[in-house]
Amino acid sequence: MSATPAWPPKSAPRLFVNNVLDQSAAVTIEGAQAHYLGKVMRIGPGDAVVLCDDLTGEWTARVDAVGKREVMLVCEARTRTREEVPDFWLCAALLKKDRFDLVLEKASELGVRRIQSLVTRRCVADRLNPDRARAIVTEAAEQCARTALPEIAETVKLEALLRDWPEGRTLFFADENGGAPAADAFAERKGPAALLTGPEGGFDDAERAAIRALPQAVPISLGPRILRGETAAIAATALWMGIAGDW
Repeated sequence: MSATPAWPPKSAPRLFVNNVLDQSAAVTIEGAQAHYLGKVMRIGPGDAVVLCDDLTGEWTARVDAVGKREVMLVCEARTRTREEVPDFWLCAALLKKDRFDLVLEKASELGVRRIQSLVTRRCVADRLNPDRARAIVTEAAEQCARTALPEIAETVKLEALLRDWPEGRTLFFADENGGAPAADAFAERKGPAALLTGPEGGFDDAERAAIRALPQAVPISLGPRILRGETAAIAATALWMGIAGDW
């Protein structure tokens, strides 16, 4: 007798949806997601789709019907609750579009809770498309089987970030002029944390002085080599996650 196939199959497509999911909830998928399910994945009635709502967790849904522009699903069972997300923010100065896209993607994969983009004096870019950013982090989360999405905060200037910085959150400042070894600083400072990384040209002297004047700021060194902005953001985030016990 052949074994009963696993349900849902590992090949089932995964999507984040705006609906709040529940047992037997009817979900209608439209637009690009419907095109993906119907034309790319070629699903049909009875097939499985894995849905996440960034609130209740992960659900298995069964395809009820496939139309020209929409796909109708019915939730069957919750397979996972929403994952616990470390209380870690990534505050990254804007970079050229393709490089900041990489930061968004990897921050989502690594489990960052909040992504705060910044404008500094040496930034090449001065704005972030929130819809594009949301699409990038959502696709990364879907591909990595995550059940939570990072918050995408509105872009602010460095001055505003420092002015409004919360009292109880450590701000690890990746300073190219040096600081405490990152691993040591991460291990010593527990609790809510954030990482601040700079643009292609780095921070200027006035910005560096303003950051260091913040009581919650802890300047750190990321080693003997000068790292590009996207590398610094991704590498330091991964290091913090490992030391915090998320890996």
